[in-house]
Amino acid sequence: MGSRTLQVAGIVVAVAATSAVLVAIAVSGLRSESVTAPQSEPITRDIPSPHAATVAAAPAPEAPAASPPTAAAQTPATPEPLALIDSYDEGEIVEPDLGFLDELELASFSTLGWETDFSRHTVPFSEIRSGGPPRDGIPPIDNPKFLTPQGSEGFLGDEEPVVALVVNDDARAYPLKILNLHEIVNDEVGGVPVTVTFCPLCNSAIVFDRRLGGTVYDFGTSGHLRLSDLVMWDRQTETWWQQFTGEAIVGELAGKRLRFLPVSIVSFADFRTSHPEGMVLSRDTGVARNYSWNPYVGYERADTLPWFDVGTLDDRLLPKERVVTISVGDVAVAFPLRILSEEKAINYTVGGQEVVVLFKSGTRSALDQSSDGSWKDVGATGVFSPFVDGRRLTFRADGDTLVDNETGSVWNILGESVEGQLAGTQLTPMVHGDDFWFAWRAFKPKTLIYGGAG
Repeated sequence: MGSRTLQVAGIVVAVAATSAVLVAIAVSGLRSESVTAPQSEPITRDIPSPHAATVAAAPAPEAPAASPPTAAAQTPATPEPLALIDSYDEGEIVEPDLGFLDELELASFSTLGWETDFSRHTVPFSEIRSGGPPRDGIPPIDNPKFLTPQGSEGFLGDEEPVVALVVNDDARAYPLKILNLHEIVNDEVGGVPVTVTFCPLCNSAIVFDRRLGGTVYDFGTSGHLRLSDLVMWDRQTETWWQQFTGEAIVGELAGKRLRFLPVSIVSFADFRTSHPEGMVLSRDTGVARNYSWNPYVGYERADTLPWFDVGTLDDRLLPKERVVTISVGDVAVAFPLRILSEEKAINYTVGGQEVVVLFKSGTRSALDQSSDGSWKDVGATGVFSPFVDGRRLTFRADGDTLVDNETGSVWNILGESVEGQLAGTQLTPMVHGDDFWFAWRAFKPKTLIYGGAG
């Protein structure tokens, strides 16, 4: 089967018959629009999908039939191919707030040492608080070094979670045991400047194209949080940025938004198998850190509260229940991991777009640590367009194997067919999240919850 290529914002994207995970396709509004909630509801701000776009009452056929809202699997009789539409909108800088000094006086954070333009902000200062460490007290990695997968085997076990990113056939893995202690990596992958981020408090791994308006920005940790989520800062303008949304929330660029690139958290073994020539972030970061130490042991227990206040919680799920999240247009859906791990393959429609959500066991939690060597298996997920050359595929689990019903081909968690008629074919990945429920809900309060196929 041949391959087709598109040129999207300077990034070459191959569609079908390629071994690389596809990137830089914003699908009909994925993480594309940031909408501010009324001031009377400061904790329910919506964001670019899947960390964005306000979800109004869900339109049929998306709306669940029962209360509380859940979503059911859907298979349209005559599916149409997913439109590859670059709908990214970098946003507009907001006007200065003439009364910002009065509000700033009541803020719980210090402005000492910052050259940020605090007159421009898109969120109330009251929502921002210190997370403890000072600016770059959690140091970003600015000059990342890489090893081959073989050279990383002494440090990484097969089940270790990594953020898998591929741009223009350049495959990189960023181990979460390193990101736990740095949270941000400024890198260039496949010729594209990117920022790889991980907020352990939200379990959110997000990668941005760090170009905006012709400028390449470098990011660090501000030392602040909003709704328990990392607030980044850029060194060029000292603007503050929300990690979960990719939006500039305070400063000269307030109102601007970064482009999201699709990534997955998978096991080191799965990355190594799919990308034997790929590169793995090295522990040689320029900062002395014990990367075997985990400061978040016990934090991820599903029924416990986040360490920092996020306002009203949504008891449809436990606060730190793990969910796979996706938004298209005005529709957002969360797939509880406990359900996905049972079904393993979910054929679904979100905002009129067909998707397939996949699960594979064998990836450990980045926030779990046991003295006896045991580990918590949270698995790995992937969300893809199910179309290959205009033909929609549907997927099922055959034991622990993922297959499509149309050809019987076998697929891996990174969306590549590894056996059968379609061997070598790559599905188009969609931007999605693997988040704690409380974090997703804080930014996306009207999310539908998938309730299972039964």
